[in-house]
Amino acid sequence: MRAPLPLPPRDPAIGLFLEAIHRDCNRAGRLDRDPLALLGPYRTVADREVAGFIAATLAFGRVDLIMGAVSTALAPLGAHPAAALAAMAEAEIVRAFSDFQYRYCFPSDLIGIMLAVKKARAAFGSLEGLFAEGDRGGETVEPALEAFSLRMNELGRRRGKAIRAGLIPAPSRGSACKRLFLYLRWMVRRDEIDPGGWKSITPSRLVIPLDVHMARVCHERLGFIPTGAATLANALRATACFRLYAPEDPVKYDFSLTRPGIDPAPGDEAWGCG
Repeated sequence: MRAPLPLPPRDPAIGLFLEAIHRDCNRAGRLDRDPLALLGPYRTVADREVAGFIAATLAFGRVDLIMGAVSTALAPLGAHPAAALAAMAEAEIVRAFSDFQYRYCFPSDLIGIMLAVKKARAAFGSLEGLFAEGDRGGETVEPALEAFSLRMNELGRRRGKAIRAGLIPAPSRGSACKRLFLYLRWMVRRDEIDPGGWKSITPSRLVIPLDVHMARVCHERLGFIPTGAATLANALRATACFRLYAPEDPVKYDFSLTRPGIDPAPGDEAWGCG
């Protein structure tokens, strides 16, 4: 096995750049075309963790399509998704989502996801409770995410049918787990963008949600990772590099660095992150 590449030294110029783009782009006004915007109406942590898990699970593909799919998936749960889902019997969940399809997420998949959320909250009090059950500490949340993912997939199995592979990914299966790391960012951090609410995890242990946009920025603009591939190894290495600049909050710059590529505004080309 190859030894991991040493981390680059902390570069003051990169530090200044990261703080500048964070000041400019980490603003609520840039949220309009991001699935996180759909969590805005939910005022309680319980509702945000339920709606956020659904939104993050469906956060693949073009942003406009994601927004539509998430809105459709959340509609049957109304203004208070945690209470609504808890009150629904399995047959009601099946009826409510029997016509849903978004790319490779079919009705049986969303039904399984909803059942997993419902059962996890019933057994552990919250999704945070389930996550904490498998968290043994450590520098990052990666090992805890493994336990969380495996348990959610187990809870979502219905009549022998599993949730489609990759919808709730596990690190051990080779996934960068971008959407689950994104969900954790939403639930753990609290600032103008991220609503937060979970208390059992510190932001210092979060891992960068590495999609193709962030991988390109980390490789080409920042030189943090050796390739532009969105892999778990690159996500962990990029996180370690960001920790050089924000040790208590290594995913602090995630939203701002991806805006120029995902939802560019006039002037964003100056950042070199498109």
